This record gives sequence, structure tokens and C-alpha cells, in this order.
Amino acid sequence: MKKIINDPLSVVNESLEGLLFSQKDFYEKVPDVNGIIMKKRKKKVSVVSGGGSGHEPMLSGLVGEGMLDGVAMGSVFASPDPNTISKTIESADQGDGVLCLVWNYAGDTMNFAVAQEFAMMNGVRVEQVIVNDDVASATKEDKDGRRGVAGMLFVAKIAGAAAAFGYSLQEVKAAAEKANGNLRSIGIALTPCSIPGNPPNFIIGEDEFEYGMGIHGEPGIKREKLKKADEIVDEMMEDLIADFGSLEGKEVIVFVNGMAATTSLELNIINRRVNQILQAKKITVYDNIVNSYCTSLEMAGASISIMVLDEELKKLYNQPAYTPCYYHKGK
Repeated sequence: MKKIINDPLSVVNESLEGLLFSQKDFYEKVPDVNGIIMKKRKKKVSVVSGGGSGHEPMLSGLVGEGMLDGVAMGSVFASPDPNTISKTIESADQGDGVLCLVWNYAGDTMNFAVAQEFAMMNGVRVEQVIVNDDVASATKEDKDGRRGVAGMLFVAKIAGAAAAFGYSLQEVKAAAEKANGNLRSIGIALTPCSIPGNPPNFIIGEDEFEYGMGIHGEPGIKREKLKKADEIVDEMMEDLIADFGSLEGKEVIVFVNGMAATTSLELNIINRRVNQILQAKKITVYDNIVNSYCTSLEMAGASISIMVLDEELKKLYNQPAYTPCYYHKGK
């Protein structure tokens, strides 16, 4: 598939260089590895994440005020290595400890665990929260087996706000765990994507879509004939709400996310139906985000994420946040 690149093996390095040119007053590079941290750091718990490239602006674009303090960047759809992660952790630390937010994939969890040991040996206090919001990847009874996907946006928002409030490392971790526990996501794909230099990572018919597709092209629950947007959203929302149980009377935040090639026109059609369903079920939408924050290279598709609020999560969510790719003015 056609891409505007030089060398497939250099895409992450060259993309990072370009990012640092455009955000030189905001980010700085972690020496010797593909990691970035905020240039102006405050004395507080630091929040660090990381993962494979190809999902931009997640995760690199979520580094900023009230969000992440640093990100370790791996190759396309591949975990960063432990050395990259540990150096990013150590560079971000301001003496109050570091919370790592880790997508639930084998490579990420393994490498972050090793990196945590390295950083702790160098005197940094480190905790981690595994983000696993994808209801399609495992059953409700096996939530620990679920993948992390676009809901990372909410976990980063809550953890970043807790750290900005001056919470201790354990308190920031508890807030992030609560956000993750109150969070569910599901996605679909209409077209494949391809890692630079490689063929498409799956084949799908022009009249088909994949239900429950992962952000790296992992197979979904089923493949169906393409149908009307409302019918697709009805199916997605039924599975999301069933996984929560009853949401009647609850306040939620809704995030409709594009996988990269999906237009705003389509995302807003999806969002229209999501809100119609929630209104009919007497579920209050406290905030509503429609944007492409967790992409999959050039894949066409979308995901829906819902986080249920309580008073603590609402207080944290209401705090302002600003990154080059994400802005929340606060309430």
C-alpha cells in the first residue's frame, strides 16, 4: 500500500524528528532512545505510557499538561524495548514516583515489567496500571485478558489530573484503576492497514466489515456484510451496555474514535445514533468526544468508548488538560 516514506525501517525515527521540530517548545527527546517527555516538568507524580507507533496521535500526542508526562515509542505496532521504557521513566521522574499506563498486549506488559525493575534499581518508585477496555477481545469473566484500545484517552486524562492535583503515587494509581474499571470499548474495521514495507495485514471484501477488530488488525468476533450505520451502532452499543450491566440513571462520557481513514462525516453519524440510544435508555451523557485519537495507520473503521462517572472521576475529568493534540478546557 502506498505511503509517503523514505525507508520502512526509519519511519519511527524520522517521524519523531519531525514531531520534535514542530513541538520544540513543548517536548524534549529522551537521550539515546525513542522517547519524549515534557520540556517543562513539575514536582509531582509523573505519568508515563508507551507502545507501538502507528496509532498517532496516541500516545505521543497525549503528552502535555494534565495528561501524560512521557511516552516510550516502539516500532510500528511493536512494543518499545525495556531500555527505551526505563530511560523514559527515569527522565520523566521528578522524585515523586512514576505511574506507567500500559496497554494490555503481551509485548507491552512484558517489556514494561522489565523496565520497571530497571528503573526501580536506579532509585525510581514505579507503579503500573494495565489498560484493558476492549470488550470484543475476551469475555466479561476474563477482563484481564482484554486488549487496551482507545479508552487509554480517559485513563490518561484521569491519571494526569490526579497527578496534577498532588495525589501520591498510590492515589494516582487508584484513580487510574478506577477509570479503567469503569471503561468499555468496541471497534469495527472496514479496510485493512499495512505496516510500512509490508502487504495489508488482512483482506476484507468491499461489502464486508470486521466486528470487534483490534487496533493492530487483530481478528474481531465476526465478519458481517456491510449494513446501515444505525444497525452497526445498535449492535455495538448493545454489547457495550450489556457488558456494564444496567447503566440507567448513570452519567457517562462517550468517545467516538476514528481509526484514521474514517471521515468526520461518518463519525458524527455514528455519534448521532450513540446519543439516541443513550437518551432512550435514560443514560446521561456528561461529555461527548468525537475525534481520531487512537488510529491504526490507514485503516478505515471506528470505535466507541464509554466511561461511567462517579464524583471522584467527574472531579478529575473536569480539570483542564492541554497537549498538542488534545485539549480539555475543564468544567
